[in-house]
Amino acid sequence: MQPFRFAVQVSKADSATSWRNLARKVEDLGYSTLFIPDHFDDQFGPLVALTVAAESTSRLRVGSLVFGNDYRHPVVLAKEIATLAVMSDNRVEFGLGAGWMSSDYRSSGISEDRPGVRVSRMEEALTLYTSLWTHGTASLDGEHYHVTDAVLTPPLAQRPPIIIGGGSPRVLGIAARHADIVGVNPNLAAGYIGREVIESTQAEYFDERVRWVAEAAGDRFAELELQILTFFVTVTNERQSAIDGLAAMMGVTSEQVAETPVALIGSIDHMVETLQMRRERFGFNYVVVHEAEMEAFAHVVAALTGR
Repeated sequence: MQPFRFAVQVSKADSATSWRNLARKVEDLGYSTLFIPDHFDDQFGPLVALTVAAESTSRLRVGSLVFGNDYRHPVVLAKEIATLAVMSDNRVEFGLGAGWMSSDYRSSGISEDRPGVRVSRMEEALTLYTSLWTHGTASLDGEHYHVTDAVLTPPLAQRPPIIIGGGSPRVLGIAARHADIVGVNPNLAAGYIGREVIESTQAEYFDERVRWVAEAAGDRFAELELQILTFFVTVTNERQSAIDGLAAMMGVTSEQVAETPVALIGSIDHMVETLQMRRERFGFNYVVVHEAEMEAFAHVVAALTGR
């Protein structure tokens, strides 16, 4: 099992000063990483925001969960990430996804191909990123990208860790074979976070997907970090009441709320115990929470980081 580490996902702040202060707070609270999404709605542009966050801190890692592959050509983004890695002393984690939020495609005018095409394009892009960051050059005559003798500048001493998350056998297989960090995610294709997420992410869902990752990874499975993105986190000594309230609001049972790994509800001690049990069962060592709960949850971070 990999040691625990924790991250915070945030989208924006009220000002440049607030953003810098937020990054410093995330670092001071003991989190490993600050993540930002990559959408065209109400959030900061990830590349500039991550650069400012890295410049404002000394230990904090930065990354996007996840860069939408269709939004930038891989040779272009590889250069930007390499520059950020150099400027931050290699404190970058690179999350890559095939794109899933239909509103991004509608608002930008980018063509939203069917999922299989988007995943194939992401897989080709991943080949380019890996070659550029590992060897400094890349060529590919693929179905989606035609790249000839691309050269990476600035050169990198080490490749950024790659994060790929998903819930389908194909995407998790790609992640298992090529990523360093595998996010085992709910199906968010419809763009909602509510009843359907809880109903579809019971323990058996994750058992199956972790098995897919293990089968595809083979011998490298022990080297992988497994990441879980939480959606419902409440630090409270009134656990059952909080569970019942969320269940009523979402239209699901209290048992479903209590059992889904995308929720953490209870006291600090209970959360510590729960995360240890989930790591034992699923392998999840890399837990992502959101800004609203990061201060209360920092007690869990202090108790488990590195263990």
